[in-house]
Amino acid sequence: MQHVPYVGSGPYCYANSFAMMFGEAAPSPAVIEFATSSPFGMQLIGGSLPFFDPYGWDPEAGFDGALAALGWTSEVSKGDDAEDALSRLRSTLKDGPVWVGPVEMGHLRHQPGMTGPIEADHYVVVLALDEERVLMHDPQGYPYASLPISDFMAAWSAKTLTYGDSFTMRSGFSRVAEVSEVDGIRASIPAAIHWLSMVTDRAMPPRSLGNAEAAEALAARIEERCDKGLRAHLIHFAVRVGARRAADAETCLERAGFAKSAAVAGEQARLIGALQYPLVLRRDAEAAEALRRLAPTYDRLLSALRGGD
Repeated sequence: MQHVPYVGSGPYCYANSFAMMFGEAAPSPAVIEFATSSPFGMQLIGGSLPFFDPYGWDPEAGFDGALAALGWTSEVSKGDDAEDALSRLRSTLKDGPVWVGPVEMGHLRHQPGMTGPIEADHYVVVLALDEERVLMHDPQGYPYASLPISDFMAAWSAKTLTYGDSFTMRSGFSRVAEVSEVDGIRASIPAAIHWLSMVTDRAMPPRSLGNAEAAEALAARIEERCDKGLRAHLIHFAVRVGARRAADAETCLERAGFAKSAAVAGEQARLIGALQYPLVLRRDAEAAEALRRLAPTYDRLLSALRGGD
């Protein structure tokens, strides 16, 4: 089957936000996402919450490495109380837009259906701030979204998220080296190998699993009973972003000359993408079978990358 790179909507909030901050020199969101190492693994946090990203990884773990690989730097600030954080944001906006996150998506009430915390992380680009409202580009599909300051600050406090610090923002984006997209992809390979190897000193909840074990355990759980919360998490977020990450990994690896690795990533993309229909239709045995076929691909991808292809 001919490889066709995916172009379309999807939950790529931080990659799209970075692209907005980079401006006309921005690499594609696919390359930015690849550089964060997000496609390289699978985790089942606490034995119950699945993500198609590396064991022990969260978005914050991938940002600095991605910026370095792509030839960029930025200034990070975080913490303080709400009043100081708002003052810091207001001052920084005088020099241009500000990358903000993680924020709690459930407080972003310009998004239909959001009425309070849902423990979902998100990233936005803040454009302006007056005495009552924050103006932002929300890459979930809401350019020039306006939100009352109280709702924005509740989101930015990130109190209901499992990672990140309150009131984190990045500004002062500077391109320190002209790095082509292909060179940025190649510079990201060592980090991809690291994360795919499941080598991490980050504390993980008991019963957490990664890669093949995560896929096998999730398959068993889905077969036994896929409850409402797990199904919603998978069909509305985890499968969508996981399939896209793997598809973008295939595209990036192919561009950089890693043909064998690209083929495995493409297989992963098709297997993760194949979960959507049976999970929506509650044909859970089919979904479990796809996950079991996915399980051995992580070791195969690691071997291919370590072999330089």
